Amino acid sequence: MATETGPGPRVDAPTDDVPGVALVVAFVALQVVAFVAAYTTGRPTWYAYFIVGSTAVTAYFLDGTSFTVATATLGSVLVVALGLPLFMFVARQTPSLVVEKALDPDVHRVLYLGVYGPLLAALLSLAFGIPLAHLLAEGFSGQPLVESLVDLPLVVPHSVAGILILFGFGKGGAFPNVSVLGSMIGMVLAMAFVAAPYAVNATREAFEAIDNRLEYASRIHGANRWETFRRVTGPLAARGMITGGVLAWARAVSEFGAVAVVAYSVKFFYPFAGEKVTAQHAPVFVYNTYLQGGLEESGAVAFLLLAVSALIFLIVRYLTDDDAGGGMP
Repeated sequence: MATETGPGPRVDAPTDDVPGVALVVAFVALQVVAFVAAYTTGRPTWYAYFIVGSTAVTAYFLDGTSFTVATATLGSVLVVALGLPLFMFVARQTPSLVVEKALDPDVHRVLYLGVYGPLLAALLSLAFGIPLAHLLAEGFSGQPLVESLVDLPLVVPHSVAGILILFGFGKGGAFPNVSVLGSMIGMVLAMAFVAAPYAVNATREAFEAIDNRLEYASRIHGANRWETFRRVTGPLAARGMITGGVLAWARAVSEFGAVAVVAYSVKFFYPFAGEKVTAQHAPVFVYNTYLQGGLEESGAVAFLLLAVSALIFLIVRYLTDDDAGGGMP
């Protein structure tokens, strides 16, 4: 039954999601038809106007309040800025060129390195970021300084991040016997430098969201801090850890500047060839392809990288989403 909590009635949320899903499907289908029509007639600007207008009309019929219509309309402007370039990018691909690049062994190595290298960086960020995130969640003296250091890579220009890695770990740095310049180690370090804040901050938020009384109850029942973390704190924060790892991986996948400075080309073991090969990180390879082959060839490689990254991202989100039926216990 609907209840009233103020000047206007409050309508209870529907218990059946089927109408909502049908509405979303219909809205998306309408957007696809509108985009195809605008693109084939050479008027993509019309589609930008259509997104804003259709969003405003939909918000009016669903809610009817001026506030919702205004927020939905203004928000749709950002959706245009984010979505329209992606739609145009996909629509302007040449299928034969995409297939040609998909069959290119050089592109295979680049795609493998573009997934494998960021994965190592994400795991490295989590391995040392989870303990740090736990400390930050609990609080300690000098915490603002540590927080500033953790968040510093978020504001450092990407090329400067690469320079910092070379100064810190390259020749004359902290580990003179470790080869950083042009090596897989250097590439992973560069990626971890820019990706670690995402892993730490997401994990920290997960720790901070845990009720302290649960840890207290565990300690009262005789568990030490290691057992409490393994049985209580860790499992409860697992989703935040995975989110942080996915964000760190995604950030490392997209890194260009730091990797270009530290490890423009790297040699690594390629399991599909059974030997060491030399390749470039995917964003670097896409940039070189753009310089040498133009927008169309680089776009085909970028399309493949985007497809692989999006597929992995969606699989991880599905496996960790309770609503999708594949969530964590």
